[in-house]
Amino acid sequence: AQKDIGADIIIPLDELPPHHIDRETLAASVERSHRWEVRSLREHLKDSQHRKQAIFCVVHGGTDVELRTKSLEYLTSLPWDGYAIGGSLGNGREELRKLLTWMMPLFNVEERRDKCRHLLGIADIDSIRNAVLCGVDTMDSSYPTKLARHGTLMTRDGLIRIKRGQHAKSFGMKI
Repeated sequence: AQKDIGADIIIPLDELPPHHIDRETLAASVERSHRWEVRSLREHLKDSQHRKQAIFCVVHGGTDVELRTKSLEYLTSLPWDGYAIGGSLGNGREELRKLLTWMMPLFNVEERRDKCRHLLGIADIDSIRNAVLCGVDTMDSSYPTKLARHGTLMTRDGLIRIKRGQHAKSFGMKI
């Protein structure tokens, strides 16, 4: 479906397990996602030159260092256009920060360094800031859209609540 709608970057189907599952279940989830991802990659490579679309893998393993490292090593050995960091990213900002702090240097070896590192589904300004400092290149999140729906804009200087009276004519019209 992503190929048919002309997606610039394709993210294969993967499983998003909860952060609190046992290691055996998490390992099975990682293996399942790898199988799905490899099938997607094979299909993608059949006509990738025709469509000019990129495909990223999704590195999994929760906050388990061994499983996530195994996932990263396996997936980065395949011809992906970039790397997404997904699956369970921990329970809160601090676990995400710790995960990115030890994991992102693993992408800095020569054959991985030049490919995009994309973080999936983060949801707040502090996590975005930390991800960039750790070496994440791009990310996706519904957070900015949710904020905007309620009249809040994200800027480098912080949040602006555009519906406040002080902004009533900021753009030459009533908001």
